[in-house]
Amino acid sequence: MKNNNTASDSNGSLTSLQKQLEGKLFYDQTMRTLYATDASAYREMPLAVAIPKTKEDIRKIIAFARENNSSVIPRAAGTSLAGQVVGNGIVVDISQEFTKILSVDQANKTAWVEPGVIRDELNIHLKPHNLFFGPETSTSNRCMIGGMLGNNACGARSVIYGSTREHVLEIKGFLADGNEASFGALTNAEFEDKCNGINVVSPLEQAIYVQAKEILSSAENRTLFDDNYPKKSIPRRNTGYALDLLADSMPFGNSNEKFNFCKLIAGSEGTLFFSTEIKLNLVDALKPFAALVCVHFNSINESLKANLEALKFNPDSVELIDHYILECTKENIEQSKNRFFVQGDPQAILAVEFLRDSKEEIDLIAKEMEAVMRSKNLGYHFPIVYGEDTNKVWTLRKAGLGLLSNIPGDAKAVAVIEDTAVDVNDLPDFIENFNAILKERNLNCVHYAHAATGELHLRPILDLKTQEGTALFRTIATDIAHLVKKYKGSLSGEHGDGRLRGEFISLMLGEEINQLFIQVKQTWDPWNVFNPGKIVNTPPMDTSLRYTPGQDTPMPDTYFDFSEQNGILRAAEMCNGSGDCRKTEKSGGTMCPSYMATRDEKHTTRARANILRETITNSPKENKFDDEALLEVLDLCLSCKGCKSECPSNVDMAKLKAETLQQYHDKNGVKFRSKLIGNTPLINKLFASIPWAYNLSTKGLLGNIIKKSTGFATERNLPLMHKITFAKWMKKYEQKGNFKNGKVYLYNDEFLNYYDVEIGQTAVKLLNRLGYQVEIPEIGISGRTYLSKGMLKEAREIAEKNTQDFAKSIPENAVLIGIEPSAILSFRDEYPDLCRGDFKTKAQAFAKKSFLIEEFLATELEEGRISPDSFTDSEERVRMHGHCFQKALSSLVPLKKILSMPKNYTVLNIPSGCCGMAGSFGYEKEHYDISMKIGELVLFPTIRSEAEATLISASGTSCRHQIADGTGRKAEHPVKILFNALK
Repeated sequence: MKNNNTASDSNGSLTSLQKQLEGKLFYDQTMRTLYATDASAYREMPLAVAIPKTKEDIRKIIAFARENNSSVIPRAAGTSLAGQVVGNGIVVDISQEFTKILSVDQANKTAWVEPGVIRDELNIHLKPHNLFFGPETSTSNRCMIGGMLGNNACGARSVIYGSTREHVLEIKGFLADGNEASFGALTNAEFEDKCNGINVVSPLEQAIYVQAKEILSSAENRTLFDDNYPKKSIPRRNTGYALDLLADSMPFGNSNEKFNFCKLIAGSEGTLFFSTEIKLNLVDALKPFAALVCVHFNSINESLKANLEALKFNPDSVELIDHYILECTKENIEQSKNRFFVQGDPQAILAVEFLRDSKEEIDLIAKEMEAVMRSKNLGYHFPIVYGEDTNKVWTLRKAGLGLLSNIPGDAKAVAVIEDTAVDVNDLPDFIENFNAILKERNLNCVHYAHAATGELHLRPILDLKTQEGTALFRTIATDIAHLVKKYKGSLSGEHGDGRLRGEFISLMLGEEINQLFIQVKQTWDPWNVFNPGKIVNTPPMDTSLRYTPGQDTPMPDTYFDFSEQNGILRAAEMCNGSGDCRKTEKSGGTMCPSYMATRDEKHTTRARANILRETITNSPKENKFDDEALLEVLDLCLSCKGCKSECPSNVDMAKLKAETLQQYHDKNGVKFRSKLIGNTPLINKLFASIPWAYNLSTKGLLGNIIKKSTGFATERNLPLMHKITFAKWMKKYEQKGNFKNGKVYLYNDEFLNYYDVEIGQTAVKLLNRLGYQVEIPEIGISGRTYLSKGMLKEAREIAEKNTQDFAKSIPENAVLIGIEPSAILSFRDEYPDLCRGDFKTKAQAFAKKSFLIEEFLATELEEGRISPDSFTDSEERVRMHGHCFQKALSSLVPLKKILSMPKNYTVLNIPSGCCGMAGSFGYEKEHYDISMKIGELVLFPTIRSEAEATLISASGTSCRHQIADGTGRKAEHPVKILFNALK
């Protein structure tokens, strides 16, 4: 990554700090912009961004901030919703280097971890030990233990496991004076020693204990806590600092629990201490049988009454999903697959989870619970979802936050009052009062999440680009704060106070307690170096918002049609920062391959959306896309389309990147290599009669000279042209057989025609043997090479011609099937967005009739026109790798279905994301290393672990070349595997 540090630094202090660190320090405009936001409504430019490599780096950063009147903002995955990691100091990103699981003590059920360990990956590591870390947030596949500690995160199963605070045993890290300290459970004698300066690392540590003794020994203060903190019956209580919990412990309270400052640090949002190692309490692994009773309701109120009945059966969690989210899932490619349990259009669904020792035990409980609810007219449909299918329901529920960004226009479901928690018995009345307040202000609200513990995530629809919307942001926060206080609830149940709720602490807990919090902050952090402006002394909650009230929303003319999103800027703004693109290869999925390889925020889909939003919004240039920094952030986007399906907001970065490139070309022209790649089909056409000459130019010394001069990696083997084109072969080939199933139309794409001719030949022979006559319609190249390089003018011309030719060449009742996913799926994906007017209508029809050959064969199998009886009884093992577009725009189900037609074929998916080649990406010299690194995440090791006899299936031409270069193994297109399996 380039480090173009251009920010003002007249005294050279940041430059000096940069030289002192083993890690990295960035203070250029681009990196600061990428870290100016999190998943909240806030935006503030930091002074710099640090990626520390060692503890000593952290010590030096703290010292720098202390000496230069700056601050340190600890950041993990950056998914905070109350602006916790937004500020004007140095953002310290621990997510790249502080990621080690240091030790696991199976006997004592504990583990030491660094703060950058991802929650789900910790549990993957713990699985062989039959242990589990309980708290589970909706962001569990990318959130980190440090972030969970800072926010005292809870999650879905908090009714069983409580919050992070209850599972933190010890913490090591840095005090504000730069000294390393550790905190854990203390006996009364050990506590007194600390107060007397014995076994402390510095006077600051002693002062911390002395102050705690003064505050907690006061009977008046303990009465204040009892009278003003939320009800003790509310398990989710994250308002302010947890002085009330310390007051309950020895030597101050009546409990037998030892004094432990970990309870205070948990939920302190990095304002008191910088944690570097955390000791966690672990629990026994989850019980083996899981089921969800997904109860359907006609109203929110009815579901909340049913929640109280469900809790009588000791569920492991009860989560609510309301109709707003269910509606959003209908249009989301990924989540629509997870709606299998939904019947009709319920106003709410309660997902009641039971983890037990047997299915029979669960069935009995579910039956009893249904009977009770029906007797009280609660619920109308009670489907039970078992085993692995429960993950689909949870995925749908967890996607709620991102899905809400799909609402068209500038009004969004805003995180402002989304974290209220009350006693679960008060929840029905509270929500009724809550919705009445919103109704008075003509607002609608989304309801979802943790019904079992009295917390629903409640998001009103607000437009923060308007003065009215921003005024409501404050008004509704104030109104709901008063309502929560009425029920003696907690304004924050798990998302924290941050800069959003900090100013309401004096209202919620009283000014006397608020002053105690300020004193605690001053004692722990006399220099105000740790994450200032959060919890205490916060700026007004309606300042430093991501959007400026009354701001313009530029609407530049575009080549792609972004009208569904109301313009390209709003398409980028759909990213709300939830960070789903930060999941790693261990979580599965495709998005985002470059992040998986680098673990660098700059290479997330979120970062690309952020830089695009900032550039379009703020650039003074007539052509807002004429920006080198923008291109640099977009550079490692492989255009894999993973985000189009896996991002809950459906941010299609491949489309946004292609548009940006074309707009940049308009100002600066197309670079030579991009022209070369885009025009590859034309070059192939020129060499069609002398393919040997083309192939000669790709090999040996001549090949290396050409590769170097054109910017391709010399390590790569370029694809070779076949000795004859597929079109020419088809004209000569005499199809024979009984074509009982009629005629099919096979698309001769630009890859098939020149490179993958043998696969085309095999496909024709396979289809003939299965009873189909094959015709090649007069439809030209797909334009994929142009699309990949943002040459949208050329791609549009091709799209318009092909839509016309499709209408002429393909009968009304027929479909077009394709061999190469990236080619055939461009008709389904990009064409309708490229075309306008009558062409668009034709392109939409074209899209509905374009299918992968795998999809076609799977449908024919289902309808009985082809039979497994046509295939061998021999045994084979097949590992299949799906093409990115196939996974994003179609599904791997048809692929597995057809490869499983031979009855003794064992077909296993390779749980890889993108192969790393992505068209020309992996051939380009500057992308070669990261391309191979992506392949090494899952794909290459899996293939290397397989016996030589195992068949490797890959539908994409790029994937097959990547597998060959990375493993030396030959992957076959599935049609080749099927043809060889014919009897």
